[in-house]
Amino acid sequence: MRAAALAERRRYARALTPEARSGLEAQLARIVLPHIAGAQVVAGYHPLASEISPYAILGGLDGAQAAALPWFADRGAAMIFREGPALVAGPWGMLQPPADAAALAPDVVLVPLVLGDRRGTRIGHGQGHYDRALARLREGGRPLRTIGIAWEAQISEEPIPADPWDVPLDAIATPAEWMEFR
Repeated sequence: MRAAALAERRRYARALTPEARSGLEAQLARIVLPHIAGAQVVAGYHPLASEISPYAILGGLDGAQAAALPWFADRGAAMIFREGPALVAGPWGMLQPPADAAALAPDVVLVPLVLGDRRGTRIGHGQGHYDRALARLREGGRPLRTIGIAWEAQISEEPIPADPWDVPLDAIATPAEWMEFR
């Protein structure tokens, strides 16, 4: 299921012109920003080539809101969130904030996905980084809202089987739709 969804995401993203992609990401921001207006810290991610970018959302935050991005000390380390921007290569070559950037506890996390369904179940890249990080953040007792963001082609009309460790999403947004689950 993951391999087929990754192939579809790649195909979909490659078919977009830069202008179309930018327009869809701006539309995604228009949909998501009203839902995160009260957040103090919003965590996004530095997108892979075929992932929808959260940067239009993060760029639309008001002056009282801080943006954070995933950060790893090494491949075996837990994912934490540090104040952006993503400037240095992390353990997998992905850009991340520098090690001296402030560590932040987000109250909203924009979660990338490979495939999501209309119940809030998500398939990621299979490493479990987000599931572990989200579970850890929720253990702290602070309210946390999780919003999956995706292209329309990444939404499954069929339910996705969830593993016991999968952290369900509170919402999923695409450039065309907002889906609220909790």
